Amino acid sequence: MQPTNTADPTYFHKVVDCQWACPAHTPVPEYIRLIAQGRYGDAYMVNWVSNVFPGILGRTCDRPCEPACRRGRVEEENAAKPEPVAICRLKRVAADFKEDVVPRMPRSAPSNGKRIACVGAGPSALTVARDLAPLGYEVTVFDGERKAGGFMHQQIPRFRLPESVIDEETGYVFALGPQFRAGERIGSMKALLAEGYDAVFVGCGAPRGRDLDLPGRQEAASHIHIGIDWLASVSFGHVTSIGKRVIVLGGGNTAMDCCRSARRLGGEDVKVIVRSGFDEMKASPWEKEDAQHEGIPIINMHVPKAFVHEGDRLTGMMFEVVRAEYDAKGKRKLVPTGEPDAFFPCDDVLVAVGQENAFPWIERDAGIEFDDWGLPVLGADTFQSSLPNVFFGGDAAFGPKNIITAVAHGHEAAVSIDLFLTGQNVAERPGPRTNLVSEKMGIHEWAYDNDPSNDLRYAVPWANAEKALASIKVEVELGFDARTALKEAGRCLNCDVQTVFAPKLCIECDGCVDICPMDCITFTANADEATLRKELNAPAENTEQALYVSPELKTGRVLVKDEDVCLHCGLCAERCPTGAWDMQKFLLWTAKAGGATNSVAGCADRTPI
Repeated sequence: MQPTNTADPTYFHKVVDCQWACPAHTPVPEYIRLIAQGRYGDAYMVNWVSNVFPGILGRTCDRPCEPACRRGRVEEENAAKPEPVAICRLKRVAADFKEDVVPRMPRSAPSNGKRIACVGAGPSALTVARDLAPLGYEVTVFDGERKAGGFMHQQIPRFRLPESVIDEETGYVFALGPQFRAGERIGSMKALLAEGYDAVFVGCGAPRGRDLDLPGRQEAASHIHIGIDWLASVSFGHVTSIGKRVIVLGGGNTAMDCCRSARRLGGEDVKVIVRSGFDEMKASPWEKEDAQHEGIPIINMHVPKAFVHEGDRLTGMMFEVVRAEYDAKGKRKLVPTGEPDAFFPCDDVLVAVGQENAFPWIERDAGIEFDDWGLPVLGADTFQSSLPNVFFGGDAAFGPKNIITAVAHGHEAAVSIDLFLTGQNVAERPGPRTNLVSEKMGIHEWAYDNDPSNDLRYAVPWANAEKALASIKVEVELGFDARTALKEAGRCLNCDVQTVFAPKLCIECDGCVDICPMDCITFTANADEATLRKELNAPAENTEQALYVSPELKTGRVLVKDEDVCLHCGLCAERCPTGAWDMQKFLLWTAKAGGATNSVAGCADRTPI
């Protein structure tokens, strides 16, 4: 193998598994350390630069960072089911306990004369507005609803996300200068372009829920509801009750919100029925657990066949019972088991089987190309459409995802808009800003806590079940208190504090090999990667994580370190008699619009860390 190029920012970035997995690349260990120090405002601002909505995401994020967390890979000896650090809920701690952060927000630059229209006030459009307003762009955000937030406001139930949190964090965006034109739904792209905007960003989401065209659908229509539309009606107070027996169709997060909302609006017998297996459901594992915790059963491997009705009154649904079969390529096929069709009585059905993009307001001769699935044809990294001054992001770009992905889209689209309007090539993307600083304070002292807690993951307390289920507006999760947050933060392994090796100083004494608690350091003859992975002191089986390979040493051997299970404890650096190992904190900030001049990125620079 060739020596590892540690000058490539992606190398150490990928070692910080949580940050690498986050679509917005939030510096997770950095803000967790700040929380452990009680510096909640600092932690909030580190989050705010990257993900814009720390309080919202601290309650609702899909948490791609947590399955990637190294903690879940290295504590097999501590727990039968190792669990990651509660990264998402610690984010909420920063939001809940922060001081007034308004003085730390960026200031808008004088107007540069460029006008930008954002269609929709969801997370991607608000991110675009947040990133561009401080650069002097005049940003106008249009939305058909009276409040900003998009699906965060309309479809996420209040028992998961209080309205006050949405109002606070969307308010930070508009305080930077963007104009919010509430209640103005854009009906024509051509008409919008005719108003002379220099660029248009489309972040209108995927507003159309999929329906099921089954026998009985039309006859019992008054008792069959599209999930996202029903959630919006609940959010706006148009719907305040539902029948006692409710079936929710679908296995995604929307279905989980529907069933838990129905439970609070009078549903006594609420069940989720899914055509897939339990593990194949698209809902996040914790979303499924939360539903089951509230007594809602999830019935798998049932394919809906018909809505059963008497006149216009829905009485139940018929399902075909199936099983999964897989071909040689692993492709799944659902086949009938031969069991009799299953009948489940119900008064109402909530259909949450997916969402679709809908752009009826974009004329097909406006110059924007769409693919066969009705999605805009975009540059994969630029989010620029075939009409150069029109950009897309969030669910409107590549279909339904989640809030943090929409935020990531917004950042990239804002970079593209800024490059486009300053006459630069939108395909030439600016790189990230990185820093690598030694944490050495003495021979055996480090500027970070290298002794992580052995505690198991702490559970977030819930409100009293009777009280929580009695109201759609009572928040279920109460969040960590400061003491528990400190304990949970102590479980973080500080994966951004890297083990950096200086080969010229190494005398190959093997002291680091002897002291490493994970057996992840080996001195050996060089070979191809597959061979090296097998011949290390502990075989490196996770090929998704790189090997750290040194140049050839004095004996002709190389040092190989398996990054996958390293605890970043610093024992190798403490043991090394020549200082060949050092613990150095790696910090990465993804590029934002405006580069070094962007006052949003400057918020991080002004945060004392």
